[in-house]
Amino acid sequence: MKALTFKRYGKSPEIGITEVPRPALKPDEMLVQVHAAGLNPIDNMIPTGMFKPVLHFQLPAVLGSDLAGVVTEVGSNVTRFKPGDAVFASIFDLGTGAIAEYAVVPERAAALKPENLDFVQAASIPMVALTSWQALKERANLQAGQKVFIPAGSGGIGTFAIQLAKYLGAKVGTTTSTGNVDLVRSLGADEVVDYKKQEFETVLRDYDAVLGTTRGDSIEKSLAILKPGSRIVSLVGPLDAAFARRKRLNFVLRFVFGLMSRKIMRLARQRDVSYSFLFVRPDGSQLAAISKLLETGQIKPVIDKVFPFNQAKNALAYLAQGRSKGKVVVKM
Repeated sequence: MKALTFKRYGKSPEIGITEVPRPALKPDEMLVQVHAAGLNPIDNMIPTGMFKPVLHFQLPAVLGSDLAGVVTEVGSNVTRFKPGDAVFASIFDLGTGAIAEYAVVPERAAALKPENLDFVQAASIPMVALTSWQALKERANLQAGQKVFIPAGSGGIGTFAIQLAKYLGAKVGTTTSTGNVDLVRSLGADEVVDYKKQEFETVLRDYDAVLGTTRGDSIEKSLAILKPGSRIVSLVGPLDAAFARRKRLNFVLRFVFGLMSRKIMRLARQRDVSYSFLFVRPDGSQLAAISKLLETGQIKPVIDKVFPFNQAKNALAYLAQGRSKGKVVVKM
């Protein structure tokens, strides 16, 4: 089968469409014919080797985590799905990839595709939806009436997280460029800071949570807008020792990640704020709950651009520019 792979880590990963063996199934897995695959920023980071200590691939490795497609075969222990079912899933951190003609999906990672979405729309959802759900509902325990800051509101994560936060009853602050102000307001953002004109930390006040989505010093700056007792959940780092323990990494990595997060931990404690790094996990039951919100129109997918499979490498390059409004999807 054809798949988008990378052959090595580093500056020359040799990303391209190649022939790879069709994967074999374990008893709890399904073979899915992929109709569309959603792209995420980490798809560009993985070939650099940035996450090599915590994400393990056998090279050459298939890229991508998000998919929507049709089940063609099921393992002997699979009970919730059958051949012919339309599904969507994230297979992030499972050692395999989604930008391929076929993908192996554990039963626990999949959910039935929302009936009102086509495959391209459904493929845009899994990672941003699960990340937003696990960050806002589980980690931050966001409650109705609270305020959450979600920077980069027009991006893939931002466009979904704003809508989920509004569904949870929260007030949302975000940053975006001048041209995207109307977009993020249409998604429900209450306070919008045009980062080309103002610094968010000089405008926003009394927030209960921050979803860290942008690199640089924005995590440290966000401390200035938080109430005591608030929470920062970062998707971009620095990685912390608690994450290393959850991943069961060795003592050296626990120590290294502890050093990496030492400064933000110290600054957070000084303001009575908690900090944690979040690595999304596949979860079909959460996707099923999110599917209901999509089917009722309470949350809608936001897609910037769709590329054909033979231009999947170009799709990654386009995503890397960091200017997409919503998600970038590859259609098989």
